[in-house]
Amino acid sequence: MDMYRAFLAILISFVILLGYQYFFIGPAQEQVAPEQTSEQAQPEQQPPQAQITAPPPQIQTQPAVPLPAPAAVQRPAKEVKIDTELYTATISENGGVITSFLLKNFREERDEDAPGVNLVKTDQAQGYPLSFSWGSVVDRNTLYTFDSTEVQFDSSTNKATLTLRGTSPGGLEVTRVFHFDRTNYLIDHQVTVVNNSGQVLQGAAGLHQTNLPFGKITKASNWLFRGPSMFGEAGLQRFKLKEFEDGPQTVKTAIDWVAYEGTYFMTGIIPTQNSQSITMNAVEELVTIDLQGAPETLAPGATNTYDYRLFYGPKKLTMLNEVGYNLGKIVYFGWFDIIAKPMLYLLNWFYSVVHNYGVAIILVTIILKAIFWPITQKGLKSMKNMQKLQPKVVKLKEKYKDDPTRMNQEMMSLYKTYKVNPLGGCLPMVLQIPVFFALYKVLLQSIELRHAPFMLWINDLSAPDRLYLGFDLPYLGGLPVLTLLMGASMFLQQKMTPTTADPTQAKIMMFLPLIFTVMFVNFASGLVLYWFVNNLLSILQQYLINRKNKPVPAAA
Repeated sequence: MDMYRAFLAILISFVILLGYQYFFIGPAQEQVAPEQTSEQAQPEQQPPQAQITAPPPQIQTQPAVPLPAPAAVQRPAKEVKIDTELYTATISENGGVITSFLLKNFREERDEDAPGVNLVKTDQAQGYPLSFSWGSVVDRNTLYTFDSTEVQFDSSTNKATLTLRGTSPGGLEVTRVFHFDRTNYLIDHQVTVVNNSGQVLQGAAGLHQTNLPFGKITKASNWLFRGPSMFGEAGLQRFKLKEFEDGPQTVKTAIDWVAYEGTYFMTGIIPTQNSQSITMNAVEELVTIDLQGAPETLAPGATNTYDYRLFYGPKKLTMLNEVGYNLGKIVYFGWFDIIAKPMLYLLNWFYSVVHNYGVAIILVTIILKAIFWPITQKGLKSMKNMQKLQPKVVKLKEKYKDDPTRMNQEMMSLYKTYKVNPLGGCLPMVLQIPVFFALYKVLLQSIELRHAPFMLWINDLSAPDRLYLGFDLPYLGGLPVLTLLMGASMFLQQKMTPTTADPTQAKIMMFLPLIFTVMFVNFASGLVLYWFVNNLLSILQQYLINRKNKPVPAAA
């Protein structure tokens, strides 16, 4: 068997895998998610604000149900801001909804003056997250009243409580209580209903969430998942936006959580009741999640309480695992998840030592190269020996060109005589492809790399590598210095690597560095850094082999 053909097939497959994601899935027009501050969403007369100091699921398609029209507001609705070390949340009496949730430790852009990431991107017309309903008795836009706007965090427990009360026209009294902890992103929420109508009421409790993307959609992030997801009896389930082209979907199953997620952030609801019905829908980028409890009957004077937990924050694996409720399952790296997560832990461990994710990527690359060094060493030696056997292989092909069976027998005999494995050069690449794609996913999706600087012009390892020269280059904007260095190192590696190809095939192979450079130009600079360092280590290994390898002795 021609080793070169197998080697070339692996390389071409590798290029197709990357190229497909880049050219067919990745590119898209940049869109900016509609952003509207809570001030913009308010009526012209701004209400006063008070500051708080620091078995498998059954999926059914349901007809779309329009949101109810906003109820007439008898008085201006107040808002309260909850200010913690991690976020500033704003809650309105109009619906008891969250109109803003601003993360303090994560900025919209790299600029130090950029505002924090706001996890609420919708406006009043689209619907704010966390409105509550109870059948047709309690409207999502019920006007509540704060018990107090002078709520303080307890210094011993780091907790604060905010209570809202409202009464529906049908006589159902609703009390909503939020418990905040200034040391984490977990929020406890209880809703209590009391039937003061004097008659039997039938309905079901519903908590409703509406989301838009947390940030602008770029070429690099467009093909990464964003939308509703859930974890329950069937494991992690993600619903792509195109799945809602035929209308809403309802899932009836016990769940641990349901959430809207982007690449780096999530807004999740953790119900405590086992019997749940989740209806999800998406109109373009606007995603709605309706969490319904089981239908029930409330006798006059009867009371019921519904408990939820909320997590609005970053998709940081270590943090989510500490919170529990299987929230860590939302961090998912696809087919290579089992390899990717240990890499993420290793990356974070190195960062805890060197405090620079660029240096941590280099150290992880060295570790991976060391693991594969013996296998690569054998493969490169096999390729070197195969190159030296090429004259003999060419003669055999010429001698037995009319007898393919005999030609293959003689070639196998030749390989056996000189103890050469024709596939030895391919094995290292086959083994490294899963590792590469696992690290590829980690560097693209991990929030640890978001806005993480390395050195010099590389100030965001999650963004493409660009050195800005004072003027814009066509298409690129800035000069992709690291990417060009990566392409040059790949070209040098290609020149040093022994080949068994004929001159025409060898010229074709020399185009691979150019192809990879074009593909990598819009990849995260952290991934380019990994590939560049890996190339340098491969060049070093090839140099040592070329210097020490002895010629294969001639046959007697």
